[in-house]
Amino acid sequence: MAEPIRVLVTGAAGQIAYSLLYSIAKGDVFGKDQPVILVLLDIPPMLPVLDGVVMELQDCALPLLREVIPTDKVEVAFKDLDAAILVGSMPRKEGMERKDLLKANVAIFKTQGAALDKYAKKTVKVLVVGNPANTNCLIASKSAPSIPKENFSCLTRLDHNRARSQVAIRVGVSSDKVKNVIIWGNHSSTQYPDVHHSTVDLHGKEVPAFDAVKDDNWLKGDFISTVQQRGAAVIKARKLSSAMSAAKAICDHMRDIWFGTPDNEFVSMGVYSTGNSYGVPDDLMYSFPVAIKNKSWKVVDGLPINDFSRGKMDATAAELIEERDTALSFLGV
Repeated sequence: MAEPIRVLVTGAAGQIAYSLLYSIAKGDVFGKDQPVILVLLDIPPMLPVLDGVVMELQDCALPLLREVIPTDKVEVAFKDLDAAILVGSMPRKEGMERKDLLKANVAIFKTQGAALDKYAKKTVKVLVVGNPANTNCLIASKSAPSIPKENFSCLTRLDHNRARSQVAIRVGVSSDKVKNVIIWGNHSSTQYPDVHHSTVDLHGKEVPAFDAVKDDNWLKGDFISTVQQRGAAVIKARKLSSAMSAAKAICDHMRDIWFGTPDNEFVSMGVYSTGNSYGVPDDLMYSFPVAIKNKSWKVVDGLPINDFSRGKMDATAAELIEERDTALSFLGV
């Protein structure tokens, strides 16, 4: 049996973590023969809740789960980590300006980035989920200069899964028949879900998504807005944010980092933009199509971009630049 790996989940008393922790402890993410030590970080008022989560994890009697460490201290939480899933962030409260939200989160992710830098393994893989995820991820990576930028990514897999599922439902196939959708840009309502390079397996034959759907107006209109607004629609219906689907997306994202993507398939991840071939400005965490091998991602190059896509990709980049510059002004950089 392999040595246990140390996996941190922040915001561990929250509802996304509640859906996520069982899957990690069961072996759905890092493999069925990989023991894990789960480190659960939350703020001091949530520690009693965290104790309940620890009891439940123990009561699942999962053979791969070697230890559960609940804590409110960064020096405990970030020590010797192999993977860090940063779910906890300051949620937007009613009447709160986006700027105020950014300011609160800059403080959180600066602290967590510095803790990663000081305590975690330099090989740690960091996934930022807490919103605004792209900019929080950028701040964390800038606050951890000794860890490669490539080790940081933010979650756009939920949007990717939403896009894939919408096409599958429209065509009447299972979602695994839809491949290579792309989420470009920010995990916000400016993101661009793109199916120009996507295929659908129809009766064993791979067909371009546009040919399978046969409704260009839908693909360029309602499809895009449905994916962009899906999080808000879930909140409106449930009175709570997406938790089950977010946890599933986190599992998909981390499993792909650990085990790679299938040949000729790519997934969407928010990654460091410097040096990309799509004309996206440098020094952003921007969602691209990526292929993953040996725990390293590579942006899939050479996909033709039409004018429709270009406009959408530039708009979401502009929002990310504005977010980044606001966040950096709070950092005093």
